[in-house]
Amino acid sequence: MICVAQLMVVLDTTVMNLALPSAQEDLGFTDADRQWIVTAYLLVFGSLLLFCGRLVDLIGRKQTFLIGLVGFAGASAVGGAAVNFGMLAASRALQGFFAALLAPAALALLVTTFTDPKERGKAFGAFSAVAASGGGLGLIIGGSLTSSLSWRWCMYINLLFVGIAVVGSALLVPKQPKTRSARLDVPGVLLVSSGMFCLVYGFDNASKHSWGTPSTWGFLAAGAVLLVAFASWQTRAAQPLLPPRIVVDRNRGGAYLTMLMVGAAMYGIFLFVIYYMQNTLGYSALKSGVALLPMVAVTAVSANVGNIKLMPKVGPKPLVSAGLLLGAAGMVWLTRIDVDSSYAAALLGPLMIAGAGMGLIYSATMSTGTSGVAPQDAGIASASIQTGQQIGGAIGLALLNTMATSATTDYIKDHVQGRPTPSLIHLATVHGFTTAFWWCAGIFAAAAVICGSLMRRGPLQTPTAAPAQKPSEPETARA
Repeated sequence: MICVAQLMVVLDTTVMNLALPSAQEDLGFTDADRQWIVTAYLLVFGSLLLFCGRLVDLIGRKQTFLIGLVGFAGASAVGGAAVNFGMLAASRALQGFFAALLAPAALALLVTTFTDPKERGKAFGAFSAVAASGGGLGLIIGGSLTSSLSWRWCMYINLLFVGIAVVGSALLVPKQPKTRSARLDVPGVLLVSSGMFCLVYGFDNASKHSWGTPSTWGFLAAGAVLLVAFASWQTRAAQPLLPPRIVVDRNRGGAYLTMLMVGAAMYGIFLFVIYYMQNTLGYSALKSGVALLPMVAVTAVSANVGNIKLMPKVGPKPLVSAGLLLGAAGMVWLTRIDVDSSYAAALLGPLMIAGAGMGLIYSATMSTGTSGVAPQDAGIASASIQTGQQIGGAIGLALLNTMATSATTDYIKDHVQGRPTPSLIHLATVHGFTTAFWWCAGIFAAAAVICGSLMRRGPLQTPTAAPAQKPSEPETARA
C-alpha cells in the first residue's frame, strides 16, 4: 500500500509532461500558461514538504497517509474534469499540497512499521525501486494514456491508485501514535516554506527565461536569505521544525546531500533523453516511454539487490559511491549520440548502466536518511529526503537547460553560413544534449567524491532500539 501511494506521488511529477500539448489544445491556454501545469505541482510540493513532514509526526502517520490519499484523489478528479486553464492549474497545486503530505507519511510508515532487519531490507528495496523508477514510469504511462485515451486519464488514473491504497491501508496498516507533547514551530514553517518557494520559483524562472532577470536572481537571493534565517532559528527554537540532530549525523546528512545532487543530475535522463528521442529520432510519446522500460527494470532489480543483499553487509558508503560512478559512466556514454544513432547502439547500454546506479543510490539513501531517528522524528526525516530531491530537480532543470541552450546557440553561430538549415539545427540540438550529458556526468562524479567521503564506513546500526526511546528524548538531547 505504501509503494502504491509513493508511485502515484513520484509518477505525477512527470506524467503530465507528455500530455501537455493535448491539454493545451483541448483547453486553449497559451504557451506561457502551459509551464504552470507542471510548475504549480512542483512549487507547492517542494515548498511544503518539511511543514507536512512535521504534521505527519503531530497528527499521526496513518491518519495523514489517509488524508493525503483522499485529498490527492479529489484534486486529480478536479483536474481530469477541468474545463479551463485555471481549474487545471488549481488542481495541480492541490495535488502538490496533498503529495507533500502523502510522501513523508508513506516513508515514515515504512520506517516505523518494518523494524526487523530482513523485512526492513525487503520493504526498503521495494520502496526504493518505486522511488527511483517512478519518474520514468510517469513518462511511459503519460505517453500511453495520451496516445490511446486522453490527457485527462493522466489525472483519472490516480483514482485507481488511491482506491487500492485507501482500502488496503485501512485494513492492513496498523494505527500509528502521534507526538502528543510536541508543538508546531510556526516561525520555522513560515521561514522554510517561503524560502523553498523562492528557490524553486527562482530556478524555474532561470530554466524558462534567464539568470539575469529579476524574477530569477531576486527570488533566489530571497530564498537563500530565508533559508539561512531558518537554519539560525532552528538552533534556538524550543521545539524546532527540523531538529539539528537529524541533519548533523554524517550518514543522514550524506544521504540528504546525495539526493540533492542526484535530483539535479537525473534531469539529464528524464528531460534530454526524452527530447532527443522525440525531437531528433522522431519517436512518438508512447515509443519513447517504452524505450525507458529497460532502465526502469534494471533500476528495480538494482534497488532490491542493494537493500536486501548489500546494505546489511557493507553499509551505504560503497553503494552510494558505486551508484554515482555508474551514473557518471552512463552520462559519459550518452555523449556519443548523433543525429542518426540507433536505440540499441547509443541509448540502451547507457540507460541500463545509469538505471543500475540509480537503484543502488536510492537503496542506500532512503534507508540511511531515516536510520536511527526516533519515531517522533520519522516524518520530518522522511520529508528531508524528499526535499533534497525536489530542490535538486529544480536546480538541475535550470542549470542543464541553460547549458544546453547556450551550447546549441553557440554551435549555430560557429557553423552557420547564411540562414541555418534544418540539418544544422539538428546537429546543434544534439550538441546541446551532449553538453548537458557532460554536465550530468560531472555532477554525478562530484557527488561520488563529496557524498562518498562524508558517509561513514560499515553497515548501519539496526533500528530496533528506536521504539524504546522515551518520549522526552528530544528535550533530553537539547539539554
